[in-house]
Amino acid sequence: MLDILVYEERQQAAGEAGPCLEYLLQHKILETLCTLGKAEYPPGMRQQVFQFFSKVLAQVQHPLLHYLSVHRPVQKLLRLGGTVPGSLTEKEEVQFTTVLCSKIQQDPALLTYILEGKKTVARKKVSREPPALPGDMASIEDKDPPPSTTSDTVPCGAGVLTTQLPADTEEPDGGIGENNLITSLIGLCKSKKGRVALKAQENLLLLVSVASQAAATYLVQSSPCCPAIVEHLCQLYQSMPTFLDPADIATLEGISWRLPSAPSDEASFPGKEALAAFLGWFDYCDHIIMEAHTVVADALAKAVAEKLFVGILQPQLLHVSEQSLLTATALLTALLRQLRSPALLQEAVTFLLGMEQQPAALEDPCTLCVHLIRHCDHLSDEISIATLRLFEELLQKPHEQIVRSLILCHLEGRLYVVRGAPEPESYEDTLDLEEDPYFTDGLDAGFQPSSKPTPAPATNLDGKTAVTEIVNSFLCLVPEEAKTSAFLEETGYDTYVHDAYGLFQECSSRVAPWGWPQALTPLDPHEPERPFFEGHFFRMLFDRMSRILEQPYSLNLQVTSVLSRLALFPHPLIHEYLLDPYINLAPGCRSLFSVLVRVIGDLMQRIQRVPQFPGKLLLVRKQLMGQVPGEQLDHQTLLQGVVVLEEFCKELAAIAFVQFPPQGPHLCLSPPPEGHV
Repeated sequence: MLDILVYEERQQAAGEAGPCLEYLLQHKILETLCTLGKAEYPPGMRQQVFQFFSKVLAQVQHPLLHYLSVHRPVQKLLRLGGTVPGSLTEKEEVQFTTVLCSKIQQDPALLTYILEGKKTVARKKVSREPPALPGDMASIEDKDPPPSTTSDTVPCGAGVLTTQLPADTEEPDGGIGENNLITSLIGLCKSKKGRVALKAQENLLLLVSVASQAAATYLVQSSPCCPAIVEHLCQLYQSMPTFLDPADIATLEGISWRLPSAPSDEASFPGKEALAAFLGWFDYCDHIIMEAHTVVADALAKAVAEKLFVGILQPQLLHVSEQSLLTATALLTALLRQLRSPALLQEAVTFLLGMEQQPAALEDPCTLCVHLIRHCDHLSDEISIATLRLFEELLQKPHEQIVRSLILCHLEGRLYVVRGAPEPESYEDTLDLEEDPYFTDGLDAGFQPSSKPTPAPATNLDGKTAVTEIVNSFLCLVPEEAKTSAFLEETGYDTYVHDAYGLFQECSSRVAPWGWPQALTPLDPHEPERPFFEGHFFRMLFDRMSRILEQPYSLNLQVTSVLSRLALFPHPLIHEYLLDPYINLAPGCRSLFSVLVRVIGDLMQRIQRVPQFPGKLLLVRKQLMGQVPGEQLDHQTLLQGVVVLEEFCKELAAIAFVQFPPQGPHLCLSPPPEGHV
């Protein structure tokens, strides 16, 4: 039959239906084949019917889907497909949906027609009145039928639908009807056969990428497309174990929807395949949101936020169970790492940080963001590290609201700078160690600075401290007796400069569209002083930083990593607050440098109580670098904290250097010997 139909069409004039095609349509041969396929009579008939329909629709150029005698069996076949997992005809079913999706791509007006569900049809039949037709369908139904066709072969308009559809399609009125192509594709996406599932996902992606505004609106408002996709995502989440190790979750980083299976060379762990399936489908949702029509993308992003973020993840993030909290935090970090679409990123940012971008107050209600910040200072070090990683991942996303909500809204107005004070004229006026309250304890313990007082800090025409002074301040902050990097190779300041340069360029390109100012706004000396609150995020980070000598090594690494990410942002307020040691702080205010100064003072007291401190410190550094076997030492946490502190100061100096190098922002970056600029 197929060969005859194709041969006949070649002989006919363009757009005309030949007698064989007319016979096929008038005598409902396709419906007969569909009935035989449904009954599997003879055995294997369903497979043959799917193949025949696919070939007829693909090879016959005459528009067939507009005819009732084609539309009806196509709908019946779709109801057969994608419903039984592991069906023997999955390959043929996905080929059939591929043809339909390609036809819709060629003519988006077909979308509402093919997706028209049983309930919609039933409502038309019950009403006995032709309903108002969508604009896209009107173009289909107004087409003239071939001259020789009978009433059964005319294009399927409202009148034909209301009189010729069988009674068994009637269903109770109300709600969105079953849209067979969508449900069939979603069912095939769940196939255990990788190629079938991948092809079904590609077909669904093709369907939601239709450029027609009316078709996209129909997909959102009158089909289960978005709910079905998100429901499958939530089902995959629920199928995972209730507890997963964050380290195991990290091993599956980079799972793609095109290759959703877990890498076979990685170590196995319980729930590995379920986790890979969930991350793969989330990546697919993210890809759909990137590629789909804007109407579909926004609706799907909101559905993911409502069902997954708010409905499932939020209760777990607020749960009292540490295991539940740890798993949810690590999974959310993995999702943020995979996330690429702007619409879903906006929903994720709103979910995590809320809509407000106003400065927070100490007595603010406990929002999800405040809860998460508190988790960074949790009694469990594992939860603290996992939540800090979440914020570090969030800070790398290209969304200005993240930086503004967490940081900038608190720094605007520069309330941390004392009002009405004259500009310092000398180094002693700025950082007189004899009078600095942060250094008092250190001096009592016999502390001597690692170098003689630096000359007065040079300033540029715009009032900013010269970068040479900033770099020297950080490099000389740790006293010589607490430094060990000079005894080892490849631990110098120059390594940090090259790394910081690449990270700074990446960060600068990410924030370039945000139009940040290049210079600070001058202070109004007559403006009355107001209390300054650094914000929950900075307060947590500074509190953590002040305990660097008492915290585990891995936690210290994560805290300093987040602070380094913040320092890389090329905003003058962030640069001043985190990287300028010479700002004249208002009473009761802290900056990163002032916190570090207090830590150094605390360190000098502790050094007096550790015998053979320099030798033990060098041994611990070699252990951390893997040069000597690890063995437990007295004061190990303190010694590891000192190593992290030294390296962090070098990293901050390097970040300051690459932001404002002396020769210009893009010139020579080779640093001089350590400790000097």
